[in-house]
Amino acid sequence: MRSLLTFILLSFSASTLAIREYLISNRCPTEIPLYISGELQGNLAVGELFTKTYPGAENAFIYTSANGGSVESGRGLTRAGFFADDDYYYIIVDPVYFNVGIQITPLNSPPAGTTGFCGRIACTTLTCATAFQQAPTSFPAPTSTPPAPPLYACPTTTDTRYLIEFCPGGTFPSPTLTTVALNPNGNKSKCADVRGAAFANGTPVQIYDCNNTPAQKWTISRGSTKVQLTGTNFCLDAGSTPGNGIGMKIWTCYDNLPAQAWYFTDDNRIALEGKGLCLDLPNGVLTNSNQLQTWQCTDNNNNQVWTI
Repeated sequence: MRSLLTFILLSFSASTLAIREYLISNRCPTEIPLYISGELQGNLAVGELFTKTYPGAENAFIYTSANGGSVESGRGLTRAGFFADDDYYYIIVDPVYFNVGIQITPLNSPPAGTTGFCGRIACTTLTCATAFQQAPTSFPAPTSTPPAPPLYACPTTTDTRYLIEFCPGGTFPSPTLTTVALNPNGNKSKCADVRGAAFANGTPVQIYDCNNTPAQKWTISRGSTKVQLTGTNFCLDAGSTPGNGIGMKIWTCYDNLPAQAWYFTDDNRIALEGKGLCLDLPNGVLTNSNQLQTWQCTDNNNNQVWTI
């Protein structure tokens, strides 16, 4: 008699010849764009069920750019991942921004005599324990023991079917506020800094060597946001008459104050909402104490790129 391990391994092998079917449901409060492995499938209406079928073992990533996710950079995307060769499935989240919750439900029964396979998984918050923070680059060989979370498996000898639900709770997550350093164009050695760590109205915001002090820790989210000095009531402020060349400072945070109403874009620009102005490193000069400014937002201007 063949062992249980032999049966499971044969199940994995046979599954590569079977049809794979993904049923994708939009439970979000709005229509969402649907992507599968980099290809836009169209918009998925509220409550709509979309079916994608592959004739064999086809790896796939399924995701949406709704609610602040960026297809171009991958930032903010929550993704359902499938490694078809070994019937693995999993979820990936961006460690900084969480755009939608995802739930994966295998519609196949686990192999007879096994436990721990083919379980439902869901991730509805940035800190869920059921998701990777980056895509796996390799996978373990299948065995009779289920893989360790956040990797999951559903071996089968029949056609394989999964239900993938966006926004399983019916709502988008709240904006993700994250404490970060603001680095100019990916330069991790330089940070946006409150001059002299003087937490008072009017203190300039400058570029400075990164030193992991409170003067360089900011709370920000993708989309509409304040840029707040973490642990304080001071915000990045563009002044009452914003324009080209106006130096940046901190000021007491106020709700609905135009000088503190920023928008953190998918391409890493921090724009003053409705003004066409962006947070700018003057002339790209990285010398300590160079005060940041606002300047007209322009494409391909690396002086206006701020990475976290």
